Amino acid sequence: MFDGAVSDLFGFNALQVGMPEVDFLRNCRIPFRLHAASQGNVMLRCDAVQFPFATSSADLMLLPHVLEFSPNPHDTLREAERVLVPEGHLIVSGFNPLSLWGARRLFNGDKSFPWQGKYVSLQRIKDWLALLGFEVVAGRMGCYVPPVRKPTWLQRCRFMDGAGDRWWPMLGGVYFLVAKKRVMGARLIRPNWNGARVSQVLMPKPTQKTEYQKSEYGN
Repeated sequence: MFDGAVSDLFGFNALQVGMPEVDFLRNCRIPFRLHAASQGNVMLRCDAVQFPFATSSADLMLLPHVLEFSPNPHDTLREAERVLVPEGHLIVSGFNPLSLWGARRLFNGDKSFPWQGKYVSLQRIKDWLALLGFEVVAGRMGCYVPPVRKPTWLQRCRFMDGAGDRWWPMLGGVYFLVAKKRVMGARLIRPNWNGARVSQVLMPKPTQKTEYQKSEYGN
């Protein structure tokens, strides 16, 4: 999903925050690509709530499974909005709590990765994005197969990935969103300072008395 989304986006600076094990910018055509995370083999280590990037400095930002492991996911999105330029793109992926993956996390009690995260619903992510001025331009669900490890069970459930988009589209284990930062511009309406019209409006016409006085005294 990331490979297909980033291949058609352009700009000068692209950022990937989180999941340093996978290069999600490998198909990106943007010349400068930076990988950042709180730990791991990355170009920059940073916090998930306060990004050390200048305001309006990135054309593209990826947040692969960052929000569900952030102490404050709304602040993470707010920081992404600050860093992105107007009309910049934000790509978010996350685990869907209303899925078999969400049920596995809820009823199993496993505290290992990725079950220790706080899964955020797709509708809440959309509400936060709209509140921050983003417009969702693309999105889809994926990973309908239940979270099992045995190859035999994976093979038996393989049909669910093909039928998921048609029969249960909102129950995918992972959601994927592409959003664009919209900035409402203000246009200053200036008065039409045309010389001829200004003289007509600002210069008063002489009264009859004034004209009579001019003719009487020859002035």
